[in-house]
Order: sequence, then structure tokens, then C-alpha cells
Amino acid sequence: MSVDWTPPSRPEWLNSFLAESSSMDVPAMVSLDAAELIATAVRRRGLSDFGVDDWREPFALLTKALEEEADLHLWGRLMARTELLNALDQRLQIEAAFAAHPEIQDEVIDRPIVITGLPRSGTSILHEILAQDQRLMPPSSWELLYPAPPPEAATYRHDPRIARAHHLFTQYARVAPTFAAMHEMGAWVPNECAVAFKIAFRSGHTPGSSYIPSYASWLFAADMAPAYRYYRRILQLLQWRNPRMRWLLKSPDHQPYLPTLLEVFPDAQVVLTHRDPLRAQASVTNMIGTLYWMRSDRGFDAAGFESLLDPKWTAGRLNQIIDWIEQGVLPREQLIDVHYSDLMTDPIKTVAALYQRLAIEWPVEARQAAARYLGSKPKGKFGAHVYQTDESNAVRAYFERYQQYFSVPSEEDSE
Repeated sequence: MSVDWTPPSRPEWLNSFLAESSSMDVPAMVSLDAAELIATAVRRRGLSDFGVDDWREPFALLTKALEEEADLHLWGRLMARTELLNALDQRLQIEAAFAAHPEIQDEVIDRPIVITGLPRSGTSILHEILAQDQRLMPPSSWELLYPAPPPEAATYRHDPRIARAHHLFTQYARVAPTFAAMHEMGAWVPNECAVAFKIAFRSGHTPGSSYIPSYASWLFAADMAPAYRYYRRILQLLQWRNPRMRWLLKSPDHQPYLPTLLEVFPDAQVVLTHRDPLRAQASVTNMIGTLYWMRSDRGFDAAGFESLLDPKWTAGRLNQIIDWIEQGVLPREQLIDVHYSDLMTDPIKTVAALYQRLAIEWPVEARQAAARYLGSKPKGKFGAHVYQTDESNAVRAYFERYQQYFSVPSEEDSE
């Protein structure tokens, strides 16, 4: 992998904004103090119940890390403060809704389909193909950002939060125009569960947007059950007045926490995408570096970041799934394997086989919609990514157990 990274050019408006703020006391102007943020959220909403207190420790660690480690410029602090206040505000509104309507707790999250796998192993394209089936509902970006107050079926398509969420999600590309080519953003784009986990302050997306190593270290070893429990609460709220037939969820971040996921969602059907790990371990340095650059002038340690993509760590994560299966921790009948090579070669045939494993019919209209969707995608959108991988026998050996167990073929070095 290459460890060279050059920050993208900033738009002139942002350069001017940051230049004007260079002589200002930025931390005093935009507070990230935990107590002040909580007090502000309480004052603005007129509520004080944030729910179970398991969010307070990560919130305190996160705000401290943002203050002491991230070296945020003024725009970065504004982005961070907006996100933190929104998470606090959402907790207040979620708890208020449950207090006023305790029947929401009776909402059943029935057999959610959860897609997970290594990044670039086909999770996104599979999620988007299945989302063409109107019976399978992925949460959209806007409702993961603003789940409360609960969406109403009658106003779901023109809720006023949609425009606000769309502006914030597309803001990434206005701050760093090169980001538009890396990741599609928008209010109606189906999004990952990790977005909702931010409301529990236990999301893998958070250390991916700012340099906060102390928080990242804590999160890596943290119990993720509070995040999954609160996510279930959010899904109950989302479907209460806007019923869903079946949730379609997705995030690569689920992979290390599958026992916790099934503890909270015991009837979930988990779709595991599999790809040659040497290919799936495509470098995400450019995306992470760009996200950091949106918020800070701090030099991005590309070499240090890529050292985290240690093949031994990745192999250990994959082998852990095998151990869980063999130990009976993960019920094999609830796990469905989908191979990236099959998905790329014949997506319609592969998805048809998946529907059979899910024991549900694939309606003709959903199949046709999937075909139209695939036909509208530019060639290489999901498969082409130019990068270098270490093809040495020693590195390949780390993944031998995983590839044999799940029958994952090695890919030729053709990208």
C-alpha cells in the first residue's frame, strides 16, 4: 500500500473563512466542553431526560479527545459541535417520545436482514440491490440523523427534516469537493447503522472523521451492547407511525460484534459478504485523510494510519467469526454467505440465491427494479479501485483459514 497522501485543495470560500479566523480564540468561540454542551441541549429543548446513563462516559471521553487531540480549526469545531448537540437533542426527544407513548416499546423489530463484511467486499452494492424491493426498508440518511420526533407515514416523503439533513450530508462535498467522488451522500441515500450509533456515542464513524486516538482506543475495547440497544429503540421509534415490513440494515462495523447484534436482535438474518481479504483491504487513507482535512490543518499521518490495517489484525477478526460459529456462539442457520466474486459475475443470480436462503420470494417487480438499478450504474463503480496489495506468501498465509472455511477464492492482481 502507498502511504503518501496529499491534502486536496480547499474551496476558496473555506480558505477565506479559515484565514479570517486565524487570529481568533477559536476554542473560546466554539465550545466543546461536555458540561456546556449538555446544558445547552437541555436549555434549548426544555427537557432533561437523556435515558440510561451509559452514554455519559463515551461522551466525556469524546469531547475531551476532540478538545485535546483533534486540533480542530473553526470550521471543524462548528461541525463537531453541531453533531454533538444534535446527538444530545435526539436523545432528549427520543426519551420524551417513549415517556409520552410507552406503547412504542411494544414495537416488534421482526427478523431484520443485516449485511456485514469487510469494507469493499460487496456490502454496499448488495444493500442497494436489495433496497429495490419495496418490502425491505433500509433506514435513509435523514431519519438516522433525525429519528425524533417519529416520522409520520403521511408526511414521510416531504418531512421538513429532509432538506436540513440533505444540506448537512452534502456539505461534505462543499467543504472538500473531492469527497463527492469517494462516497455518495444525501438525505435519501440508505445509510449505515453506525450513523445511528453516534446517538449512543459509540460509533466507528466518529474516530474516522477526527484524530482522536484516546477515544478510538477506548471504543475499540468498549462494550457495544448499549449502542445496539439504543439502535433498537431508534428503529422502534422510526416504524411506530411509519410502519416497515422488514428492516434492511448494513454496516461493516457489525462484523466484530455479531454476538452482541444477535443478543439484541435475536431473530436477525445476517448476510456475510466474503472477498479475498488482500483485495478487500483496499486503502481507505484518502477518504480518512480528507475527512480529517475537513476539520483540521493537522498533518495526517498516512503511514501511521495504514499501519492500523495490519493483516494479522484483519485475519484475527475474520478467524474470530469462525471460532464463534464452531463454538456455537453464532447460530450457523442465521448466517448467509454471499461471495463478492459471484456478486460481480452474476448479481441477479446471486441475489436470487440469497432470497432462497432468506426463505422469501423475490417478486418480479423487485427483480426488474434490481436489473434497472444495476443497468444505471457506471461500469466499475463498485469494483474498480486502483491500489497496491502485499501479495507475499507470508501475508496470504494469515488468511488461509478464513479463505478455506468460507471457500473464498484468491483474486488476480488485475485492478
